[in-house]
Amino acid sequence: MNRFCYTGLGVRNKNTDLSILILVCIVFIVLVLTGGAAYYALSGNRASFSDTDNSLVISTVFIFEHDNKPLSTFVTLCYPATKRSAVFDIPGNIGRILKKIDRVDRIDTVYDGQSPDDFISEIENLLAIDISYLMIFDLPTLEKTVDLLDGVTVSIPQAITIYDGKDSILFPAGRTVLDGDKMREYISYENEEGDIELPRQRRERFFTGFLKRLSEKNSFLKKPELTAILNGLLRTNMSQRTRTELFDEFAKIDADRIAVQTIGGNFREVSGKQLLFPFYDGSLVKDIVRQTLAALTREGAFSSSGRVITVEILNGTNVAGLAGRTAELIRVFGYDVIKIGNATDGNYDKTEIIDHTRQKAEVQIFADIIRCENIKTDASEIGSENDMQTYEYKADLTLIIGKDFNGRFTKKS
Repeated sequence: MNRFCYTGLGVRNKNTDLSILILVCIVFIVLVLTGGAAYYALSGNRASFSDTDNSLVISTVFIFEHDNKPLSTFVTLCYPATKRSAVFDIPGNIGRILKKIDRVDRIDTVYDGQSPDDFISEIENLLAIDISYLMIFDLPTLEKTVDLLDGVTVSIPQAITIYDGKDSILFPAGRTVLDGDKMREYISYENEEGDIELPRQRRERFFTGFLKRLSEKNSFLKKPELTAILNGLLRTNMSQRTRTELFDEFAKIDADRIAVQTIGGNFREVSGKQLLFPFYDGSLVKDIVRQTLAALTREGAFSSSGRVITVEILNGTNVAGLAGRTAELIRVFGYDVIKIGNATDGNYDKTEIIDHTRQKAEVQIFADIIRCENIKTDASEIGSENDMQTYEYKADLTLIIGKDFNGRFTKKS
């Protein structure tokens, strides 16, 4: 049975229509006899979010499709109780042993836009979560959706000029509103020469803008005529009611605080293809998801401040390049590493974390990433006048790597 069958889509024959008609009549009779109490029991995955536990994390996958393959795949985790959300970007070139074909290949090899179960299952196994809801847009329907939303605003770090063979399209630096046509060019072109951002990064910027625009236009999209249009553009496993309620939850999220997390790993060639194999055989990805869920469901000062936590990483050993490799690990968890260097002493036996913020809960989340128990608090005054006068900006956290760090965790003595 296909878990992700689409509502309102598919081919029907006469026998199917007759069966559906009979089923509808039976349901109607039952509802009349029971006063409507059986309706929700017969609705399956159409149950209202309000009828479920509000503490549950709502998991949704958005797929932007091009030439019958995912151009981008984003998994959103939304936690209504704290009104927070997180996004994971799933590259199509992730290398895995794919269950359906029993060989190592790109994860999008098993993608079928009309029957996406195998692809979704691979993502679920990668992230160690269950995915409840699905939305698929191919580029033409995404273009129409963006126009329906009156454009999507993205922040472009450096001006980009795209030549489509006939004309040139300029994307100026700064906050830019993309209509459907410009959106399509912005997320689909692959010429990286002179481009400060990779195509993946552009698509991530667009997606966060897209989520924000869905939030801003939530009331507008509830109008019957707009709902009908959107129903015709979207491929989904949700009923209209469930989709409306999901968008209501998105509308409560501060989209400006959503950071897209990517899957880090090493590239290896397999059968002539460059595949991305996640770090530590995929265990790091699962750690990141667990870390993210902990952050979503925990009240903390960092999250309420709406800023990304900054980290300074210093190598307190004689192992060359250890700080840089550790920075790659820490960035994957969504932290902003603003400084990499060597400690004044290269003989640290134990790794330590210096907290410049005094936000114990969030510091502990960071420490759990590498299983570090050696946490110290900076005794100096936070945000002191002296810092402002010398234009010195301290990172929120300083990580000093000791000899007990094996590249992933600290070892207990």
